[in-house]
Amino acid sequence: MRLGKIQIYPIKSLDGLSVNETQITSGGILQHDRTYAIFDQAGKVVNGKRTTRVHELRCTYDPEIKEVRLWQDREAAAAQFQLDLPGPLENWLGDFFGFPVTLRHEPQKGFPDDPVAFGPTLTSEASLREIQSWFPELALESLRRRFRTNLELADGDPFGEDQLFGAPDELRPFQIGAVTLLGHNPCQRCVVPTRDPDRGRAEPNFQKKFMEQRKLSLPAWANAQRFNHFYRFAVNTSIPSGEAGKRLRVGDAVAL
Repeated sequence: MRLGKIQIYPIKSLDGLSVNETQITSGGILQHDRTYAIFDQAGKVVNGKRTTRVHELRCTYDPEIKEVRLWQDREAAAAQFQLDLPGPLENWLGDFFGFPVTLRHEPQKGFPDDPVAFGPTLTSEASLREIQSWFPELALESLRRRFRTNLELADGDPFGEDQLFGAPDELRPFQIGAVTLLGHNPCQRCVVPTRDPDRGRAEPNFQKKFMEQRKLSLPAWANAQRFNHFYRFAVNTSIPSGEAGKRLRVGDAVAL
């Protein structure tokens, strides 16, 4: 297998962007990935798990990821904001969500969902295409946007990435190019993949059908004890601190 795509999400829960290469930060994340996050006044993150309104927002970034262009999906008008001067953006988002918010920035560690497996999430194009065969009404790009993984492998078999984690007490090392990553576990999914990424509408029986097909499609060599249920997809990872400063590039080879 090789690295086929790199996707980063500068503002947690909002649109991502594809890059051809990225650097590992001192905190063990991909540079600019989920380094901004939206919080309410109680200090709770505002994300797709909490509100479907997140799905209505579209955004793009300048090449240096210093500015964001933001608009509501059903509206043509867009507004541009400087990320290092968050006041106007906070006001715009507060008006959109209907409650005050703040934008926080953590450039080295970001705002991961999992404080232990804090590294990039990883899947494969073959796995996404297999899932698309379960949901033929959904486009491949829609599935990418639903699962929001960082690294997508090419040239492997469906769910070949399940080789990259081991037993419950094992962190399995593997290489992508010059970077060593540690595979933790298959990612437990939330409600977000069940929804249309543009409108937030739930796909009927998505989770149930996914679990049934995931169980049937589990490779014979897979570590079944890692699946206490089958609503799990993609690999959670961490990156050792010694890898800081190294770069991942599209086309890098994957080695166990």
